[in-house]
Amino acid sequence: MWLDWGQYMSSSNRYIASFFHGKPEDGPDVERHIDRFMSTISRLERIVTAASLVEQRLLNWGVPHSKIVRIPIGVDTTLFVPPTDLQRQRARQKYNVPDGAVVVGSFQKDGVGWGDGTVPKLIKGPDIYVQSMQIMKKAGLPVVAFLTGPARGYVTQKLSDYKIPFIHTYVNDHSDLLQCFHALDLYLLTSREEGGPMSLMESMASGVPVVSTFVGMAPDLIANGVTGSLVKGYDPYEICNNAVELIANPHLSQLRINARNAVKALDWSIIGQKHWDLAYNPLIRLS
Repeated sequence: MWLDWGQYMSSSNRYIASFFHGKPEDGPDVERHIDRFMSTISRLERIVTAASLVEQRLLNWGVPHSKIVRIPIGVDTTLFVPPTDLQRQRARQKYNVPDGAVVVGSFQKDGVGWGDGTVPKLIKGPDIYVQSMQIMKKAGLPVVAFLTGPARGYVTQKLSDYKIPFIHTYVNDHSDLLQCFHALDLYLLTSREEGGPMSLMESMASGVPVVSTFVGMAPDLIANGVTGSLVKGYDPYEICNNAVELIANPHLSQLRINARNAVKALDWSIIGQKHWDLAYNPLIRLS
């Protein structure tokens, strides 16, 4: 249910809102929410967004530039770190990864609802992920899918249909994701719309090469062949080609270092201060 919170806004207060993702083409529910959000713009002092793509979208919709503050989503770079050789070996042993396998991660929720998730939430691109995995398998890569998160029934069923082995695990604590990242060779971000996502920054901080569609913060963080691989559209063949090139990149070790360096500026200690400096403190001084 949408709460039209604009009716509760007092003229004596200053308001900040966040807008991380969404566009009318994403569906009637999203379009309705955006319409209601836009109706409150005159009463908002600041709108925080994370990605330059979304910042430009807000500007195109007529949101004044003076109200927009772009602050990236942060990541704990002290928690998410590249593995040592021993840590990588132990992570792959824990999850029974076959020798020589190319382990391709997808850590998200991409099914409708909180049940089995057999109906895909297409905005998250589960269909693109499994098609990309199928093409990579046909190209001769010994791929194994590594999944976390609930409602992955569509993905696991399709992987089974394509006879692609997969690991699906649930973590008890966010920090437990680190060992999951340590087991990966590659991360595929195949969404059609995103605000971040967190898995992008966590992958890069953990030294995992990323192939991403042109969504969320990916264009702000990924330079092709330098910090990862960026795909303009949603073509699984292009994703496969980029993945193969990335894995075969002779400078892959340096790319991992570059990717981690790119997200060091997004550590929560820095991003938290930016929220205060750019969004909240100026309004307090004006009060």
